[in-house]
Amino acid sequence: GTIMEKDFICIVCPRGCRIHVDNDSNITGNSCIRGEQYVRNELTCPKRMLTSTVRINSTKYSRLPVISSEELPKDLIENVVKELDKVSLTVPVHLHDIIIENVLGTGVNIIATRSIEE
Repeated sequence: GTIMEKDFICIVCPRGCRIHVDNDSNITGNSCIRGEQYVRNELTCPKRMLTSTVRINSTKYSRLPVISSEELPKDLIENVVKELDKVSLTVPVHLHDIIIENVLGTGVNIIATRSIEE
């Protein structure tokens, strides 16, 4: 179907092309094919990396920073954050440990971005 006219600033590279999509789904303003692909993905299934924290029972830290192993569908992020709120870890935890495997059936893991030993 047709889409509403929309403008994007591409985030694929530092160039930051201003990309325009008209009512006929024509894409203009991108300097490379990656910009066009970025906009098509944003229109159909926008995705984002997620960085957050989870509770941990360390003597020094109350939260452990975590990140998604890859981009998650943007409309699921709020529900993933709710899953993170349920997590309470026991030390030790190591960098790159999987904290939640295959979160909400997305095939994406939530992983530790640092080690906490005590």
